[in-house]
Amino acid sequence: MNVQKRISGLTQAAIPQGTTAGYMPGFGNDFETEALPGALPQGMNSPQKVNYGLYGEQLSGTAFTAPSHQNERTWCYRIRPSVKHQGRYERIELPYWKTAPHIPENVTSLGQYRWDAVPHSDHKLTWLTGMRTMTTAGDVNTQVGMAAHIYLVTESMEDAYFYSADGELLVVPQEGKLRFVTELGIIDIEPQEIAIIPRGLVYRVEVLDGPARGFVCENYGQKFDLPGRGPIGANCMANRRDFKTPVAAFEDRETPSTMTIKWCGQFHRADIKYSPLDVVAWHGNYAPCKYDLKTYCPVGAILFDHPDPSIFTVLTAPSGIEGTANIDFVLFRERWMVMEDTFRPPWFHRNVMSEMMGNIYGQYDAKPQGFVPGGLSLHNCMLPHGPDREAFEKASNADLQPDKLDNTMSFMFETRFPQHLTEFAAKEAPLQDDYVACWEGLEKHFDGTPGRK
Repeated sequence: MNVQKRISGLTQAAIPQGTTAGYMPGFGNDFETEALPGALPQGMNSPQKVNYGLYGEQLSGTAFTAPSHQNERTWCYRIRPSVKHQGRYERIELPYWKTAPHIPENVTSLGQYRWDAVPHSDHKLTWLTGMRTMTTAGDVNTQVGMAAHIYLVTESMEDAYFYSADGELLVVPQEGKLRFVTELGIIDIEPQEIAIIPRGLVYRVEVLDGPARGFVCENYGQKFDLPGRGPIGANCMANRRDFKTPVAAFEDRETPSTMTIKWCGQFHRADIKYSPLDVVAWHGNYAPCKYDLKTYCPVGAILFDHPDPSIFTVLTAPSGIEGTANIDFVLFRERWMVMEDTFRPPWFHRNVMSEMMGNIYGQYDAKPQGFVPGGLSLHNCMLPHGPDREAFEKASNADLQPDKLDNTMSFMFETRFPQHLTEFAAKEAPLQDDYVACWEGLEKHFDGTPGRK
């Protein structure tokens, strides 16, 4: 028997036995779920008449002819088809949400940059009005690249709905708790979790514990996937079972509402008469999900040296170049350091990738001072960066006993494209003017003496 319960005004399907409340485990699975018994057709996708008088509608996340292992689509059985949740759209402005290509003439993106946490505003801000773009990369029109945002949210969206035709959103909370009420179910996220909201999925965002602040990676390109483990094998890193997809939930409400769409960097809004969150049942593999970052199992060196930071990749969005990502989402969390005769922090380097780092909580080992929770740093392609003097001296002279990096969780949005600062990032966000000075104290140790270390 499929028992219903009410959550946030929605009817939600019974909780599958053995799963986290309201969620189904697995990444990229082909799920099926219904909020009313018998609402989901069996053995076919498009029956002549669907139970309960529902409409069948497909949501496609890839081209119809994409290879089977990449093909993503979901069949929805809803009270009204999506065409009833549209109207005459009018262009609106959300001036702080920018989209690539966006290269302001009066902003210099060449340099190493770091920001303190963007402070909360005195204004009431929703998910849409509280989005602050920091960088853009690539071109949304050719579906390559990304944008990195900060969100500041104090207010829930009321009778207001949104979807992006530009890309999927990877949401990384840093403060507060949010609820994403989507066509396909409910996702609650808080710090140390992430959520993936697919391109084209309709939702609204509610504040469960605020004010809320966090980071967003807007992916214009191919969808995020789990990285190949290669010789690591079948386990560790991010495991598929730890991703959670919501069970079906729906609203049957007739109330004046708004629908906002992001399309090629433009925002358009229409008045609608009904809640668009009316999917009673669905099946498929194109759906939102959440992931608990505390379940990420890091892998590292156990004798000497250490692997490239790509070993900490949680999710990757491929590009047309093999082995070079459109975006990598990389996590630096608590872990043991045991390498012998090894400089343990990240080494000095230059990179073809552009790295936007964010601090969720605690202290990052390569920058013990200045990289604060809620803060960001940007090291664009081929610009040198690495530990500051304090980190270098400490690591160079440490007694190399097994040492646990504790109370730390930071991440990186890494892309093959240069990341261009927005006006907000350059002029309004709390940019640390003295960041590059963190390397001024690095001293010359070379004196030509053979064997000196």
